[in-house]
Amino acid sequence: MKKNKLIRLRKKFIIYNIDGYIIPKNDEFFGEYVDPSNERLKYLTGFSGSAGQALVLKNKAFLFVDGRYTLQAQKEIKKGFKMVEIHKTKPLEILKKNKKKLIIGFDPKLYTQAILTNLFVSKNVKLIPIKTNLIDKIWSNRPKLKFKKFFILKTQYVGQSYEHKINLICNILKKKKLKNLLITAPENVAWLLNIRGKDSSYSPIPNCNAIINYKKTVTLVVENNKIDKNFKSYFGKNLKYLNPSNIIEYLDSLNSEENFLIDKITCSLFYKEKIAKKFKYVEKIDPIFFLKSKKNNVEINNTIKSHIIDGVALTKFIYWIKNNINKLKITELSAQKKLEQFRKKNRNYISPSFNTISGSGPNSAIPHYRANNKTNRKIKTKDIYLCDSGGQYHYGTTDVTRTICFCKQPRRIKNIFTKVLKGHISVAIYRLKKNTTGKQLDIVARSALKKFGLDYAHGTGHGVGYFLNVHEGPQAISKINNIQLKEGMILSNEPGYYESNKFGIRIENLVFIKKYNNKLKFQNLTLAPIEKDLINFKLLNKKEKKYLSEYSKKIYFILNPYLNKYEKNWLKSTICS
Repeated sequence: MKKNKLIRLRKKFIIYNIDGYIIPKNDEFFGEYVDPSNERLKYLTGFSGSAGQALVLKNKAFLFVDGRYTLQAQKEIKKGFKMVEIHKTKPLEILKKNKKKLIIGFDPKLYTQAILTNLFVSKNVKLIPIKTNLIDKIWSNRPKLKFKKFFILKTQYVGQSYEHKINLICNILKKKKLKNLLITAPENVAWLLNIRGKDSSYSPIPNCNAIINYKKTVTLVVENNKIDKNFKSYFGKNLKYLNPSNIIEYLDSLNSEENFLIDKITCSLFYKEKIAKKFKYVEKIDPIFFLKSKKNNVEINNTIKSHIIDGVALTKFIYWIKNNINKLKITELSAQKKLEQFRKKNRNYISPSFNTISGSGPNSAIPHYRANNKTNRKIKTKDIYLCDSGGQYHYGTTDVTRTICFCKQPRRIKNIFTKVLKGHISVAIYRLKKNTTGKQLDIVARSALKKFGLDYAHGTGHGVGYFLNVHEGPQAISKINNIQLKEGMILSNEPGYYESNKFGIRIENLVFIKKYNNKLKFQNLTLAPIEKDLINFKLLNKKEKKYLSEYSKKIYFILNPYLNKYEKNWLKSTICS
Protein backbone atom coordinates (compact mmCIF):
# COMPACT_ATOMS: atom_id res chain seq x y z
CA MET A 1 0.00 0.00 0.00
CA LYS A 2 1.33 3.43 -0.98
CA LYS A 3 2.07 5.90 1.78
CA ASN A 4 -0.11 8.96 2.23
CA LYS A 5 0.85 11.76 -0.19
CA LEU A 6 1.33 14.23 2.67
CA ILE A 7 3.71 11.82 4.41
CA ARG A 8 5.75 11.42 1.21
CA LEU A 9 5.83 15.17 0.64
CA ARG A 10 6.92 15.89 4.21
CA LYS A 11 9.79 13.43 3.83
CA LYS A 12 11.14 15.79 1.15
CA PHE A 13 11.17 18.60 3.74
CA ILE A 14 14.09 16.86 5.45
CA ILE A 15 16.08 16.56 2.20
CA TYR A 16 15.57 20.23 1.25
CA ASN A 17 15.78 21.55 4.83
CA ILE A 18 12.38 23.29 4.75
CA ASP A 19 9.46 23.63 7.16
CA GLY A 20 6.77 23.76 4.53
CA TYR A 21 5.88 23.86 0.84
CA ILE A 22 3.32 25.82 -1.18
CA ILE A 23 1.43 24.53 -4.21
CA PRO A 24 -0.69 26.64 -6.61
CA LYS A 25 -3.39 25.57 -9.04
CA ASN A 26 -1.61 27.03 -12.07
CA ASP A 27 1.22 25.66 -14.18
CA GLU A 28 4.12 27.71 -15.59
CA PHE A 29 1.83 29.41 -18.11
CA PHE A 30 -0.50 30.86 -15.43
CA GLY A 31 -3.62 30.01 -17.40
CA GLU A 32 -6.99 28.97 -16.02
CA TYR A 33 -6.88 25.49 -17.50
CA VAL A 34 -4.13 23.08 -16.60
CA ASP A 35 -3.11 19.91 -18.39
CA PRO A 36 -3.82 16.75 -16.33
CA SER A 37 -0.06 16.19 -16.08
CA ASN A 38 0.25 19.51 -14.21
CA GLU A 39 -2.81 19.25 -11.93
CA ARG A 40 -0.58 19.23 -8.85
CA LEU A 41 -3.07 20.88 -6.51
CA LYS A 42 -5.81 18.41 -7.44
CA TYR A 43 -3.42 15.46 -7.10
CA LEU A 44 -2.44 16.47 -3.57
CA THR A 45 -5.69 17.89 -2.15
CA GLY A 46 -8.48 16.43 -4.32
CA PHE A 47 -9.78 19.94 -5.11
CA SER A 48 -10.62 20.42 -8.80
CA GLY A 49 -11.60 24.12 -8.89
CA SER A 50 -9.89 26.63 -11.17
CA ALA A 51 -8.19 28.63 -8.39
CA GLY A 52 -6.58 27.70 -5.10
CA GLN A 53 -3.41 27.41 -3.03
CA ALA A 54 -2.14 24.71 -0.69
CA LEU A 55 0.20 25.27 2.25
CA VAL A 56 1.72 22.13 3.74
CA LEU A 57 3.61 22.43 7.03
CA LYS A 58 5.22 19.67 9.08
CA ASN A 59 2.11 19.09 11.20
CA LYS A 60 -0.69 20.91 9.36
CA ALA A 61 -1.96 21.36 5.82
CA PHE A 62 -4.31 24.00 4.42
CA LEU A 63 -6.26 24.49 1.20
CA PHE A 64 -7.12 28.13 0.41
CA VAL A 65 -10.05 28.87 -1.92
CA ASP A 66 -12.21 31.90 -2.71
CA GLY A 67 -15.95 32.30 -2.17
CA ARG A 68 -16.85 30.58 -5.43
CA TYR A 69 -15.43 27.28 -4.27
CA THR A 70 -16.12 26.90 -0.55
CA LEU A 71 -18.93 24.35 -0.96
CA GLN A 72 -17.09 22.48 -3.70
CA ALA A 73 -13.85 22.33 -1.70
CA GLN A 74 -15.66 21.02 1.37
CA LYS A 75 -16.95 18.11 -0.71
CA GLU A 76 -13.69 17.33 -2.53
CA ILE A 77 -10.94 18.00 0.02
CA LYS A 78 -8.82 15.05 1.13
CA LYS A 79 -8.15 13.98 4.69
CA GLY A 80 -5.35 15.92 6.33
CA PHE A 81 -6.27 19.30 4.83
CA LYS A 82 -8.22 22.14 6.38
CA MET A 83 -10.17 24.39 4.01
CA VAL A 84 -9.73 28.15 4.48
CA GLU A 85 -11.57 30.94 2.64
CA ILE A 86 -8.72 33.06 1.31
CA HIS A 87 -10.59 36.39 1.44
CA LYS A 88 -11.03 35.92 5.18
CA THR A 89 -7.65 34.43 6.07
CA LYS A 90 -4.54 34.63 3.88
CA PRO A 91 -1.77 32.01 4.18
CA LEU A 92 0.62 34.60 5.64
CA GLU A 93 -1.77 35.13 8.58
CA ILE A 94 -1.46 31.44 9.46
CA LEU A 95 2.31 31.57 9.01
CA LYS A 96 2.55 34.60 11.33
CA LYS A 97 1.13 32.53 14.20
CA ASN A 98 4.28 30.40 14.32
CA LYS A 99 6.73 31.65 16.92
CA LYS A 100 9.87 30.50 15.09
CA LYS A 101 10.97 31.58 11.62
CA LEU A 102 9.73 29.18 8.96
CA ILE A 103 11.53 28.17 5.78
CA ILE A 104 8.95 27.62 3.03
CA GLY A 105 9.86 26.08 -0.31
CA PHE A 106 8.22 26.82 -3.67
CA ASP A 107 8.65 26.23 -7.40
CA PRO A 108 9.82 29.58 -8.90
CA LYS A 109 8.29 28.73 -12.29
CA LEU A 110 4.81 28.59 -10.73
CA TYR A 111 4.82 31.83 -8.75
CA THR A 112 5.03 35.52 -9.56
CA GLN A 113 6.49 38.06 -7.19
CA ALA A 114 3.05 39.64 -6.75
CA ILE A 115 1.38 36.38 -5.66
CA LEU A 116 4.16 35.52 -3.23
CA THR A 117 4.12 39.00 -1.70
CA ASN A 118 0.33 39.09 -1.37
CA LEU A 119 -0.11 35.63 0.11
CA PHE A 120 3.06 34.42 1.77
CA VAL A 121 5.59 37.15 2.58
CA SER A 122 5.96 37.75 6.32
CA LYS A 123 8.76 38.71 8.71
CA ASN A 124 8.92 35.22 10.17
CA VAL A 125 8.90 33.47 6.78
CA LYS A 126 11.86 32.75 4.53
CA LEU A 127 10.81 31.72 1.03
CA ILE A 128 13.21 29.35 -0.73
CA PRO A 129 12.93 28.64 -4.48
CA ILE A 130 13.43 24.95 -5.28
CA LYS A 131 14.15 24.11 -8.93
CA THR A 132 12.69 20.61 -8.70
CA ASN A 133 8.96 20.54 -8.09
CA LEU A 134 8.37 18.42 -4.98
CA ILE A 135 4.90 17.27 -6.06
CA ASP A 136 6.43 15.88 -9.25
CA LYS A 137 8.89 13.97 -7.06
CA ILE A 138 6.13 12.09 -5.22
CA TRP A 139 3.62 11.78 -8.10
CA SER A 140 3.53 8.14 -9.16
CA ASN A 141 1.73 7.29 -12.43
CA ARG A 142 1.71 10.94 -13.42
CA PRO A 143 -0.10 11.49 -16.77
CA LYS A 144 2.16 12.24 -19.71
CA LEU A 145 2.05 15.69 -21.28
CA LYS A 146 0.76 15.49 -24.85
CA PHE A 147 2.26 17.81 -27.46
CA LYS A 148 -0.19 19.09 -30.07
CA LYS A 149 0.62 21.26 -33.08
CA PHE A 150 -0.14 24.97 -33.23
CA PHE A 151 -2.27 26.32 -36.07
CA ILE A 152 -2.65 29.68 -37.83
CA LEU A 153 -5.72 31.91 -38.07
CA LYS A 154 -6.04 33.78 -41.35
CA THR A 155 -6.39 37.57 -41.30
CA GLN A 156 -10.00 37.31 -42.53
CA TYR A 157 -10.91 35.81 -39.14
CA VAL A 158 -8.91 38.19 -36.94
CA GLY A 159 -9.03 41.50 -38.80
CA GLN A 160 -5.36 42.42 -38.41
CA SER A 161 -2.22 40.77 -39.76
CA TYR A 162 0.48 39.62 -37.36
CA GLU A 163 2.88 42.06 -39.08
CA HIS A 164 0.57 44.95 -38.17
CA LYS A 165 0.41 43.79 -34.56
CA ILE A 166 4.19 43.46 -34.34
CA ASN A 167 4.47 47.06 -35.55
CA LEU A 168 2.04 48.18 -32.84
CA ILE A 169 4.12 46.56 -30.10
CA CYS A 170 7.42 47.84 -31.47
CA ASN A 171 6.06 51.39 -31.53
CA ILE A 172 5.01 51.03 -27.89
CA LEU A 173 8.49 49.77 -26.96
CA LYS A 174 10.16 52.67 -28.77
CA LYS A 175 7.96 55.24 -27.02
CA LYS A 176 8.85 53.72 -23.66
CA LYS A 177 12.55 53.51 -24.66
CA LEU A 178 12.51 49.76 -24.14
CA LYS A 179 14.18 47.16 -26.33
CA ASN A 180 12.39 43.90 -25.50
CA LEU A 181 9.01 42.66 -24.34
CA LEU A 182 8.96 39.25 -22.66
CA ILE A 183 5.49 37.80 -23.35
CA THR A 184 4.72 35.23 -20.66
CA ALA A 185 0.95 34.93 -21.22
CA PRO A 186 0.34 32.38 -24.03
CA GLU A 187 -2.93 34.07 -25.00
CA ASN A 188 -0.95 37.24 -25.74
CA VAL A 189 1.41 35.31 -28.01
CA ALA A 190 -1.69 33.89 -29.70
CA TRP A 191 -3.06 37.39 -30.30
CA LEU A 192 0.25 38.79 -31.55
CA LEU A 193 0.97 36.05 -34.10
CA ASN A 194 -2.64 35.06 -34.91
CA ILE A 195 -1.98 31.50 -33.82
CA ARG A 196 -3.92 29.04 -31.69
CA GLY A 197 -3.18 25.69 -30.09
CA LYS A 198 -4.74 22.56 -28.63
CA ASP A 199 -3.06 22.53 -25.24
CA SER A 200 -6.34 22.88 -23.34
CA SER A 201 -9.66 21.07 -23.60
CA TYR A 202 -11.49 24.38 -23.32
CA SER A 203 -9.31 27.13 -24.75
CA PRO A 204 -7.30 27.18 -28.00
CA ILE A 205 -4.29 28.79 -26.35
CA PRO A 206 -0.84 27.73 -27.59
CA ASN A 207 1.32 27.10 -24.52
CA CYS A 208 4.46 29.08 -25.29
CA ASN A 209 6.23 32.35 -24.52
CA ALA A 210 7.84 34.91 -26.79
CA ILE A 211 10.34 37.75 -26.83
CA ILE A 212 9.74 40.65 -29.20
CA ASN A 213 12.54 43.13 -29.90
CA TYR A 214 11.89 46.74 -30.88
CA LYS A 215 13.59 45.98 -34.21
CA LYS A 216 10.68 43.60 -35.00
CA THR A 217 12.53 40.39 -34.20
CA VAL A 218 10.20 37.86 -32.59
CA THR A 219 11.55 34.76 -30.83
CA LEU A 220 9.00 32.06 -30.03
CA VAL A 221 9.89 30.07 -26.90
CA VAL A 222 8.28 26.73 -27.64
CA GLU A 223 8.81 22.97 -27.59
CA ASN A 224 10.04 21.83 -31.03
CA ASN A 225 7.31 19.21 -31.46
CA LYS A 226 4.52 21.83 -31.31
CA ILE A 227 5.36 23.40 -34.66
CA ASP A 228 5.60 21.87 -38.13
CA LYS A 229 7.05 22.77 -41.54
CA ASN A 230 3.91 24.60 -42.66
CA PHE A 231 4.03 26.78 -39.56
CA LYS A 232 7.68 27.68 -40.15
CA SER A 233 7.06 28.26 -43.84
CA TYR A 234 4.19 30.67 -43.10
CA PHE A 235 6.28 32.92 -40.86
CA GLY A 236 9.55 32.50 -42.75
CA LYS A 237 12.32 34.76 -41.45
CA ASN A 238 9.89 36.81 -39.36
CA LEU A 239 10.03 34.31 -36.53
CA LYS A 240 12.88 32.66 -34.64
CA TYR A 241 12.49 29.60 -32.43
CA LEU A 242 13.92 28.78 -29.02
CA ASN A 243 13.42 25.65 -26.93
CA PRO A 244 12.42 26.50 -23.32
CA SER A 245 15.37 24.48 -22.01
CA ASN A 246 17.71 26.93 -23.76
CA ILE A 247 16.22 30.15 -22.38
CA ILE A 248 19.00 30.80 -19.85
CA GLU A 249 21.66 30.25 -22.50
CA TYR A 250 19.80 32.62 -24.83
CA LEU A 251 19.55 35.40 -22.22
CA ASP A 252 23.24 34.97 -21.42
CA SER A 253 24.06 35.53 -25.09
CA LEU A 254 22.38 38.96 -25.16
CA ASN A 255 24.28 42.19 -24.62
CA SER A 256 23.90 43.49 -21.07
CA GLU A 257 22.78 46.85 -22.51
CA GLU A 258 19.50 45.24 -23.56
CA ASN A 259 16.49 45.97 -21.35
CA PHE A 260 13.10 44.33 -20.86
CA LEU A 261 9.45 45.01 -20.19
CA ILE A 262 8.08 42.11 -18.15
CA ASP A 263 4.47 41.46 -17.20
CA LYS A 264 3.75 41.78 -13.49
CA ILE A 265 0.76 39.42 -13.75
CA THR A 266 2.27 36.38 -15.52
CA CYS A 267 6.06 36.71 -15.36
CA SER A 268 7.28 33.96 -13.05
CA LEU A 269 9.93 34.53 -10.44
CA PHE A 270 12.12 32.18 -12.48
CA TYR A 271 12.05 34.50 -15.50
CA LYS A 272 12.23 37.66 -13.43
CA GLU A 273 15.34 36.60 -11.54
CA LYS A 274 17.13 35.50 -14.72
CA ILE A 275 16.43 38.87 -16.36
CA ALA A 276 17.16 40.96 -13.26
CA LYS A 277 20.54 39.27 -12.90
CA LYS A 278 21.86 40.86 -16.11
CA PHE A 279 19.45 43.47 -17.51
CA LYS A 280 17.54 46.56 -16.52
CA TYR A 281 13.81 45.92 -16.62
CA VAL A 282 10.42 47.55 -16.16
CA GLU A 283 7.64 45.53 -14.53
CA LYS A 284 4.19 46.59 -15.77
CA ILE A 285 1.11 45.02 -17.33
CA ASP A 286 1.89 43.60 -20.77
CA PRO A 287 0.37 46.14 -23.25
CA ILE A 288 -1.03 43.24 -25.29
CA PHE A 289 -3.65 42.63 -22.59
CA PHE A 290 -5.19 46.03 -23.36
CA LEU A 291 -4.84 45.76 -27.14
CA LYS A 292 -6.38 42.28 -27.13
CA SER A 293 -9.31 43.35 -24.95
CA LYS A 294 -10.60 45.84 -27.54
CA LYS A 295 -11.97 43.69 -30.35
CA ASN A 296 -11.89 45.07 -33.90
CA ASN A 297 -14.94 45.12 -36.21
CA VAL A 298 -14.09 41.76 -37.80
CA GLU A 299 -13.81 40.10 -34.39
CA ILE A 300 -17.07 41.66 -33.18
CA ASN A 301 -19.01 40.69 -36.31
CA ASN A 302 -17.68 37.14 -36.16
CA THR A 303 -18.51 36.92 -32.46
CA ILE A 304 -22.09 37.99 -33.25
CA LYS A 305 -22.27 35.08 -35.75
CA SER A 306 -20.96 32.60 -33.20
CA HIS A 307 -23.62 33.71 -30.71
CA ILE A 308 -26.40 33.09 -33.21
CA ILE A 309 -25.13 29.54 -33.73
CA ASP A 310 -24.74 29.07 -29.98
CA GLY A 311 -28.16 30.58 -29.28
CA VAL A 312 -29.80 28.08 -31.63
CA ALA A 313 -28.14 25.17 -29.81
CA LEU A 314 -29.05 26.42 -26.33
CA THR A 315 -32.63 27.28 -27.29
CA LYS A 316 -33.14 23.82 -28.79
CA PHE A 317 -31.72 22.33 -25.59
CA ILE A 318 -34.02 24.33 -23.31
CA TYR A 319 -37.03 23.29 -25.40
CA TRP A 320 -35.87 19.65 -25.29
CA ILE A 321 -35.30 19.49 -21.53
CA LYS A 322 -38.60 21.21 -20.72
CA ASN A 323 -40.51 18.79 -22.95
CA ASN A 324 -38.74 15.66 -21.74
CA ILE A 325 -38.25 16.22 -18.01
CA ASN A 326 -41.35 14.12 -17.23
CA LYS A 327 -40.76 11.56 -19.98
CA LEU A 328 -37.08 10.64 -19.59
CA LYS A 329 -34.64 10.15 -16.75
CA ILE A 330 -32.49 13.24 -17.23
CA THR A 331 -29.46 13.69 -15.00
CA GLU A 332 -27.05 16.60 -14.69
CA LEU A 333 -24.46 14.74 -16.76
CA SER A 334 -26.88 13.53 -19.42
CA ALA A 335 -28.28 17.07 -19.78
CA GLN A 336 -24.75 18.39 -20.15
CA LYS A 337 -24.04 15.78 -22.82
CA LYS A 338 -27.26 16.60 -24.68
CA LEU A 339 -26.40 20.30 -24.82
CA GLU A 340 -22.98 19.40 -26.20
CA GLN A 341 -24.68 17.33 -28.90
CA PHE A 342 -26.78 20.32 -29.98
CA ARG A 343 -23.64 22.47 -30.25
CA LYS A 344 -21.75 19.79 -32.17
CA LYS A 345 -24.33 19.88 -34.96
CA ASN A 346 -22.67 23.03 -36.28
CA ARG A 347 -19.42 22.37 -38.19
CA ASN A 348 -17.78 25.54 -36.82
CA TYR A 349 -18.03 24.28 -33.24
CA ILE A 350 -14.66 23.28 -31.76
CA SER A 351 -15.16 22.52 -28.06
CA PRO A 352 -16.77 23.75 -24.84
CA SER A 353 -15.22 27.04 -23.69
CA PHE A 354 -15.12 25.67 -20.12
CA ASN A 355 -16.36 22.66 -18.18
CA THR A 356 -20.14 23.05 -18.21
CA ILE A 357 -21.88 23.82 -14.92
CA SER A 358 -24.97 21.61 -14.91
CA GLY A 359 -26.47 21.81 -11.44
CA SER A 360 -29.94 20.95 -10.18
CA GLY A 361 -31.60 21.48 -6.81
CA PRO A 362 -28.97 21.70 -4.04
CA ASN A 363 -26.12 21.38 -6.56
CA SER A 364 -27.24 24.57 -8.29
CA ALA A 365 -26.29 26.41 -5.08
CA ILE A 366 -22.60 25.75 -5.81
CA PRO A 367 -21.62 28.64 -8.14
CA HIS A 368 -18.90 26.66 -9.92
CA TYR A 369 -20.32 23.16 -9.50
CA ARG A 370 -19.03 20.41 -11.79
CA ALA A 371 -21.14 17.27 -12.04
CA ASN A 372 -19.25 13.98 -11.81
CA ASN A 373 -20.17 10.33 -11.30
CA LYS A 374 -20.27 10.80 -7.52
CA THR A 375 -22.34 13.99 -7.39
CA ASN A 376 -24.52 13.45 -10.48
CA ARG A 377 -28.22 13.54 -9.65
CA LYS A 378 -31.50 13.12 -11.54
CA ILE A 379 -33.06 16.46 -12.41
CA LYS A 380 -36.49 16.53 -10.79
CA THR A 381 -39.53 18.47 -11.96
CA LYS A 382 -39.55 20.55 -8.76
CA ASP A 383 -35.85 21.46 -9.12
CA ILE A 384 -34.30 24.73 -10.11
CA TYR A 385 -31.80 23.82 -12.84
CA LEU A 386 -28.79 26.09 -13.46
CA CYS A 387 -26.83 25.57 -16.68
CA ASP A 388 -23.71 27.67 -17.31
CA SER A 389 -22.05 26.68 -20.58
CA GLY A 390 -20.20 27.99 -23.60
CA GLY A 391 -18.57 27.09 -26.86
CA GLN A 392 -15.40 27.73 -28.82
CA TYR A 393 -16.11 28.39 -32.48
CA HIS A 394 -13.70 29.15 -35.32
CA TYR A 395 -14.84 32.75 -35.05
CA GLY A 396 -15.76 33.40 -31.46
CA THR A 397 -16.13 32.33 -27.84
CA THR A 398 -19.45 32.09 -25.98
CA ASP A 399 -20.52 31.86 -22.34
CA VAL A 400 -24.13 31.85 -21.15
CA THR A 401 -26.08 30.91 -18.03
CA ARG A 402 -29.77 30.16 -17.86
CA THR A 403 -31.71 29.19 -14.75
CA ILE A 404 -34.62 26.95 -15.70
CA CYS A 405 -37.71 25.63 -13.91
CA PHE A 406 -40.15 22.86 -14.88
CA CYS A 407 -43.14 23.64 -12.68
CA LYS A 408 -44.66 26.47 -10.66
CA GLN A 409 -42.14 27.74 -8.11
CA PRO A 410 -42.68 29.36 -4.67
CA ARG A 411 -43.20 33.12 -4.67
CA ARG A 412 -39.95 33.67 -2.75
CA ILE A 413 -37.86 31.96 -5.44
CA LYS A 414 -39.62 33.95 -8.17
CA ASN A 415 -39.02 37.17 -6.26
CA ILE A 416 -35.32 36.40 -5.82
CA PHE A 417 -34.96 35.45 -9.49
CA THR A 418 -36.62 38.74 -10.42
CA LYS A 419 -34.23 40.72 -8.20
CA VAL A 420 -31.29 38.99 -9.90
CA LEU A 421 -32.91 39.83 -13.24
CA LYS A 422 -33.29 43.49 -12.22
CA GLY A 423 -29.56 43.62 -11.50
CA HIS A 424 -28.82 41.97 -14.84
CA ILE A 425 -31.01 44.47 -16.71
CA SER A 426 -29.56 47.45 -14.83
CA VAL A 427 -26.12 46.54 -16.20
CA ALA A 428 -27.45 45.83 -19.71
CA ILE A 429 -29.10 49.26 -20.06
CA TYR A 430 -26.40 51.25 -18.25
CA ARG A 431 -25.08 54.21 -20.23
CA LEU A 432 -21.31 54.14 -19.99
CA LYS A 433 -19.22 57.24 -19.50
CA LYS A 434 -15.61 57.67 -20.61
CA ASN A 435 -14.25 56.74 -17.20
CA THR A 436 -16.76 54.04 -16.19
CA THR A 437 -15.11 51.05 -14.50
CA GLY A 438 -16.25 47.53 -13.72
CA LYS A 439 -16.21 48.40 -10.02
CA GLN A 440 -18.96 50.98 -10.55
CA LEU A 441 -21.11 48.54 -12.52
CA ASP A 442 -20.71 45.83 -9.88
CA ILE A 443 -22.46 48.09 -7.38
CA VAL A 444 -25.30 48.66 -9.86
CA ALA A 445 -25.75 44.91 -10.46
CA ARG A 446 -26.03 44.08 -6.75
CA SER A 447 -28.33 46.94 -5.72
CA ALA A 448 -31.68 45.16 -6.23
CA LEU A 449 -30.54 42.19 -4.13
CA LYS A 450 -28.83 44.27 -1.45
CA LYS A 451 -32.04 46.18 -0.71
CA PHE A 452 -33.28 42.89 0.75
CA GLY A 453 -29.98 41.93 2.42
CA LEU A 454 -29.00 39.47 -0.33
CA ASP A 455 -25.74 39.17 -2.30
CA TYR A 456 -23.47 36.75 -4.19
CA ALA A 457 -19.84 35.76 -3.61
CA HIS A 458 -18.47 36.17 -7.13
CA GLY A 459 -17.84 38.99 -9.57
CA THR A 460 -20.66 40.24 -11.76
CA GLY A 461 -18.73 39.84 -14.98
CA HIS A 462 -15.46 38.97 -16.67
CA GLY A 463 -13.81 39.84 -19.95
CA VAL A 464 -14.08 37.32 -22.78
CA GLY A 465 -11.59 36.49 -25.53
CA TYR A 466 -11.99 36.02 -29.26
CA PHE A 467 -11.61 32.28 -29.95
CA LEU A 468 -9.38 32.34 -26.88
CA ASN A 469 -9.88 32.29 -23.11
CA VAL A 470 -13.47 32.59 -21.96
CA HIS A 471 -12.13 34.49 -18.94
CA GLU A 472 -9.95 37.34 -20.14
CA GLY A 473 -8.61 40.54 -18.57
CA PRO A 474 -7.88 43.21 -17.77
CA GLN A 475 -11.54 44.30 -17.82
CA ALA A 476 -14.10 42.83 -15.43
CA ILE A 477 -17.21 43.79 -13.49
CA SER A 478 -16.20 43.21 -9.89
CA LYS A 479 -15.72 44.91 -6.54
CA ILE A 480 -12.01 45.49 -7.16
CA ASN A 481 -11.67 46.15 -10.90
CA ASN A 482 -10.76 49.74 -11.77
CA ILE A 483 -10.03 49.24 -15.47
CA GLN A 484 -11.91 51.74 -17.64
CA LEU A 485 -14.38 50.10 -19.99
CA LYS A 486 -13.65 50.82 -23.66
CA GLU A 487 -15.31 50.35 -27.04
CA GLY A 488 -14.91 46.82 -28.39
CA MET A 489 -14.52 45.09 -25.03
CA ILE A 490 -16.58 41.94 -24.45
CA LEU A 491 -17.81 41.16 -20.94
CA SER A 492 -20.21 38.84 -19.19
CA ASN A 493 -23.16 40.19 -17.21
CA GLU A 494 -23.98 37.51 -14.63
CA PRO A 495 -25.41 38.42 -11.23
CA GLY A 496 -26.74 35.55 -9.14
CA TYR A 497 -27.95 34.31 -5.78
CA TYR A 498 -27.28 31.01 -3.96
CA GLU A 499 -28.76 29.34 -0.88
CA SER A 500 -26.56 26.54 0.40
CA ASN A 501 -27.96 23.05 -0.25
CA LYS A 502 -31.21 24.53 -1.62
CA PHE A 503 -31.01 26.37 -4.94
CA GLY A 504 -28.92 28.67 -7.10
CA ILE A 505 -29.87 31.38 -9.58
CA ARG A 506 -27.70 33.06 -12.20
CA ILE A 507 -28.54 34.95 -15.40
CA GLU A 508 -25.64 35.50 -17.78
CA ASN A 509 -25.36 37.20 -21.14
CA LEU A 510 -22.25 38.30 -22.98
CA VAL A 511 -22.25 41.92 -24.11
CA PHE A 512 -19.90 44.10 -26.12
CA ILE A 513 -19.32 47.82 -25.79
CA LYS A 514 -20.54 49.73 -28.80
CA LYS A 515 -20.24 53.40 -29.73
CA TYR A 516 -23.64 54.89 -30.57
CA ASN A 517 -24.02 58.64 -31.29
CA ASN A 518 -20.60 59.21 -29.69
CA LYS A 519 -21.76 57.45 -26.53
CA LEU A 520 -20.85 54.00 -25.26
CA LYS A 521 -23.45 51.37 -24.48
CA PHE A 522 -23.69 47.61 -24.05
CA GLN A 523 -25.14 45.46 -26.80
CA ASN A 524 -26.21 41.89 -26.08
CA LEU A 525 -24.42 39.08 -27.88
CA THR A 526 -26.21 36.19 -26.16
CA LEU A 527 -29.45 34.99 -27.72
CA ALA A 528 -31.42 32.58 -25.52
CA PRO A 529 -34.75 32.94 -23.69
CA ILE A 530 -34.76 33.98 -20.04
CA GLU A 531 -37.04 31.83 -17.85
CA LYS A 532 -40.38 33.65 -18.05
CA ASP A 533 -41.99 31.35 -15.45
CA LEU A 534 -39.55 32.58 -12.78
CA ILE A 535 -40.31 36.28 -13.26
CA ASN A 536 -42.58 38.26 -10.97
CA PHE A 537 -43.50 41.01 -13.43
CA LYS A 538 -45.03 43.11 -10.64
CA LEU A 539 -41.51 43.79 -9.34
CA LEU A 540 -40.30 45.20 -12.68
CA ASN A 541 -40.52 48.86 -13.65
CA LYS A 542 -41.43 50.16 -17.13
CA LYS A 543 -37.81 50.33 -18.34
CA GLU A 544 -37.14 46.76 -17.25
CA LYS A 545 -40.32 45.46 -18.88
CA LYS A 546 -39.46 47.30 -22.09
CA TYR A 547 -35.97 45.79 -22.10
CA LEU A 548 -37.34 42.25 -21.59
CA SER A 549 -39.93 42.70 -24.31
CA GLU A 550 -37.41 43.98 -26.86
CA TYR A 551 -34.80 41.35 -25.94
CA SER A 552 -37.22 38.40 -26.13
CA LYS A 553 -38.60 39.62 -29.47
CA LYS A 554 -35.06 39.99 -30.82
CA ILE A 555 -34.28 36.39 -29.82
CA TYR A 556 -37.36 35.12 -31.63
CA PHE A 557 -36.73 37.22 -34.74
CA ILE A 558 -33.10 36.06 -35.13
CA LEU A 559 -33.40 32.41 -34.07
CA ASN A 560 -36.77 31.28 -35.41
CA PRO A 561 -35.50 30.57 -38.98
CA TYR A 562 -33.24 27.85 -37.52
CA LEU A 563 -35.93 26.09 -35.47
CA ASN A 564 -38.59 23.51 -36.27
CA LYS A 565 -42.27 24.46 -35.96
CA TYR A 566 -42.60 23.08 -32.41
CA GLU A 567 -39.52 24.93 -31.21
CA LYS A 568 -40.73 28.12 -32.95
CA ASN A 569 -44.12 27.98 -31.26
CA TRP A 570 -42.52 27.41 -27.88
CA LEU A 571 -39.97 30.22 -28.37
CA LYS A 572 -42.80 32.56 -29.35
CA SER A 573 -44.48 31.78 -26.03
CA THR A 574 -41.37 32.99 -24.15
CA ILE A 575 -41.72 36.54 -25.49
CA CYS A 576 -42.27 38.95 -22.61
CA SER A 577 -44.81 41.30 -24.17
